[in-house]
Amino acid sequence: MAERIVRGLAGFFVLVSLILAYFHSPYWLWFTTLVGANLLQSAVTGWCPALSVLKWMGVDQGRDA
Repeated sequence: MAERIVRGLAGFFVLVSLILAYFHSPYWLWFTTLVGANLLQSAVTGWCPALSVLKWMGVDQGRDA
């Protein structure tokens, strides 16, 4: 469940930052870059800060089906 939430949050953040970059300021693309860098970091190290926060909040850490 938690991994699905993290993937959903990452996709949401990327789409929102792209919309904000288009309508407001291209500096929002830096946020997109940070989301991508965090995804890459978590793939390399196996640790995701968002999963740690979700675990702290009590979200089920079980395997996705």
